[in-house]
Amino acid sequence: MLDYPSARNLNSEQLKNEYIAIVEKCKSIGANAIIFQVRPAADAFYNSPYEPWSEWLTGKQGRAPDPYFDPLEFMIEETHKRGMEFHAWVNPYRAVATLTHANICPNHITRTKPEWFFDYDINRYFNPGIPEARTYIVSVISDIVRRYDIDGIHFDDYFYPYPVKDENNKMIDIPDYSTFKKYGQGYSDIKDWRRNNVNMLIMETNDSIKSIKPWVKFGVSPAGVWRNKGYDHEGSATLGLASYDWLYADVLLWLKQGWIDYVAPQLYWNIGHPRADFKILVDWWDKYSYNTDLYIGLNVHGIDATRKDPDWGNPNQIPKQIKLARAHKSVKGFILYRYQSLAKNPLGIMDSLKNNYFKNTVYNEPLIADSDSIKIMPDTLQVFDNQYLTNKVLKIDTLPPLPPVNVETYRIGTQITVAWDDAEESYGTDSSNFYIVYVYPANKKPENLNSSNRYKVVFKNYIRFERHRKIMLFGKKYAFVVTAVDTSANESLPSKPVFIKL
Repeated sequence: MLDYPSARNLNSEQLKNEYIAIVEKCKSIGANAIIFQVRPAADAFYNSPYEPWSEWLTGKQGRAPDPYFDPLEFMIEETHKRGMEFHAWVNPYRAVATLTHANICPNHITRTKPEWFFDYDINRYFNPGIPEARTYIVSVISDIVRRYDIDGIHFDDYFYPYPVKDENNKMIDIPDYSTFKKYGQGYSDIKDWRRNNVNMLIMETNDSIKSIKPWVKFGVSPAGVWRNKGYDHEGSATLGLASYDWLYADVLLWLKQGWIDYVAPQLYWNIGHPRADFKILVDWWDKYSYNTDLYIGLNVHGIDATRKDPDWGNPNQIPKQIKLARAHKSVKGFILYRYQSLAKNPLGIMDSLKNNYFKNTVYNEPLIADSDSIKIMPDTLQVFDNQYLTNKVLKIDTLPPLPPVNVETYRIGTQITVAWDDAEESYGTDSSNFYIVYVYPANKKPENLNSSNRYKVVFKNYIRFERHRKIMLFGKKYAFVVTAVDTSANESLPSKPVFIKL
């Protein structure tokens, strides 16, 4: 809601064009996923049966885009066209942001179920201790997973509200004691009860996602400090605000239990910070990731090109952080916060990322070309590198899809169209994310896809269910096979070969 849209009075065409510009810019620097906030405050950037259209989208809560379109559906399609994943970022507990300025429509959940909420500082929140509220939140998320072709559900660091002090510099209490008295049986400490409330939400969200679409990833981007070592021997050697103690988010438990598929801690401090050193925290999260994929949240928003800051005024701060993090075995990639800051290219950070750090992307580019017609010579076909697919891609499972069937070729002059279908048994499972067409001289036998001296990649088709591609060849006789790659980066066995003579 901070980066899109640029204004609240845009028509549908302007909304579409702004998103296309964003996804193109992200692709240009080598990004392979977009994490987009689709539910900022119990409202929606999509056509929801539960919640009204977001005021941040159209300027008035409950007002649909005009002319009508579903932004989430559009964004997913445009993102997938460019070979990138789309993760739906959901704020689970915030219900009204800035009470004094909120534009709340009559059918908003805070109007229809006011007993589910409490106010804290300037915001209104779902009360995590009320079971019915938790069930409702999980239902909203399940609806997104069920109806939209997303690749992931993403929570950020907002669970119980960040602590706020009053005018006497005293911490304001969260107003949930009556809820604790009603639902907190078995807990002597309200803090342990609060943590369990959040644990239940994480566990039930994961269970729901996996029951609907097992391949959809569930990730959390928590505050960068779990606990400080002064309070827990497992904590980090830091003095930062701890998610366990203040937000009641026991991320370490979620990792131990396997309730999330990836963790992306917000490590928004510089290297050498006196209270929360980036290096100390990367080391800590690497040690305690419990075989869960670890993505480091980088503070692009903190780069300040307007003043002489030895840390955030230094163009090498983020590059140094990337190099440091990549030396850790659990680190699989990075999440950059936030888009508008990145797009301004402060201290040349976009250029640095594009030219030096994200050159070798995963999924983003076809290995040869990105057009409907691909003209190639047999002796210049690029060799397929199997690591290109699997390097730093989150794998939910290791079971490959079934190979495509009904492979056919159509020839007009030297132009070949290759067409295929998914195996019937593949529908409704961890379905094909994209396809790879291999071509090789017909005098060579297709024995092993990973044998780079025999197989050559022609094209990677990113658009799901678009199962044809035009290819131009010059030579004698060729064979074609097609493989399917699922959303967990597992590649199928090859289809039956089809031969054609030119």
